[in-house]
Amino acid sequence: MENFKYCKVEVFIPKSHLNNLCEVFKKLDVGHIGNYSECLSYSEVISKWKPLKGADPFIGELGKLEEERELKVEVTCEKNMVKTLIEEIKKVHPYEEPVINVIALYEIGL
Repeated sequence: MENFKYCKVEVFIPKSHLNNLCEVFKKLDVGHIGNYSECLSYSEVISKWKPLKGADPFIGELGKLEEERELKVEVTCEKNMVKTLIEEIKKVHPYEEPVINVIALYEIGL
């Protein structure tokens, strides 16, 4: 990721926590594309997981395969903000193991 200035951060989160996540984005001032701020996309997805021994699931039961609707939220940020952004997302995310993907972007807003 050395040659990239921007990243896309994907967060999988229950719909009930979308506003909390948006507040994090706003507070950190991520999601700028050209002359626009607070830019993000989200779509409904179906996710599956099975909590294993030692887990404390927000949704589901130990040893049982779960399937739930949740949101995939995508926001663009500068690479130098990624670590801080992830730390702040984890503070408002209800899952003990949130799925947060960081993808290097060659360019934005073309």
